[in-house]
Amino acid sequence: MFDTILLLAERTEQDAFRPLLRTHNPSLSIICLTTADELQSLGMALLSRSRLIGFATPTIVPARVLSGLGYGAYNFHPGPPTYPGWAPAHFALYEGATEFGTTVHVMADRVDTGAIFDTRFFPIVDETTVIDLEKLAYSCLVQQFREWAYLLANQPTPLTPRRPATWSGRKSSRRIYQALCNIPLDISEEDLRRRMRAFGSNHFGVVPRITLHGFEFKATSPSAEVD
Repeated sequence: MFDTILLLAERTEQDAFRPLLRTHNPSLSIICLTTADELQSLGMALLSRSRLIGFATPTIVPARVLSGLGYGAYNFHPGPPTYPGWAPAHFALYEGATEFGTTVHVMADRVDTGAIFDTRFFPIVDETTVIDLEKLAYSCLVQQFREWAYLLANQPTPLTPRRPATWSGRKSSRRIYQALCNIPLDISEEDLRRRMRAFGSNHFGVVPRITLHGFEFKATSPSAEVD
């Protein structure tokens, strides 16, 4: 019997979405989680009567958990199907994408490969920064969560897709992100500007850098203040 939702999200989202889900179904037990270790600690009896919902989470759900869930796992991804994987907004800006969006999909053993249930798209205007793009995607993703919340809280059978799509594009990762922050000495001005726009704000503690004669130089944007 479906009676539990496992909410995999950061504390801010947990505080907002837990009461929303309970409004739609007061009898639900809602367990909030943030890490893979917390998921691993859950027993099979609990998983068998649970549905997992992930929201903009970097946590990779263990295969044991996914296979043990009785009512599926759904993820709210802060990027469109063309940008699966990690830090999608950064890669979209680097590649010069003209639109961005969000994706609701089934969780599968391999990250961002499950069936897509819903998508949203919006244009990327000139001078958009990573922070701008992530704010727009976050707002869009929250709206999607609100639209799906009733069904997620009440319908035990698999949900019906609204705007199905297919994944495409290279799946991004922290390794690829770090590689793009290693600036070759012969880089073109245009490529350097694109990398600085996408990766130059010290997100995740990683910044573009150049290594010369064994010394590492970290790049800053032209607008950065100099002491």
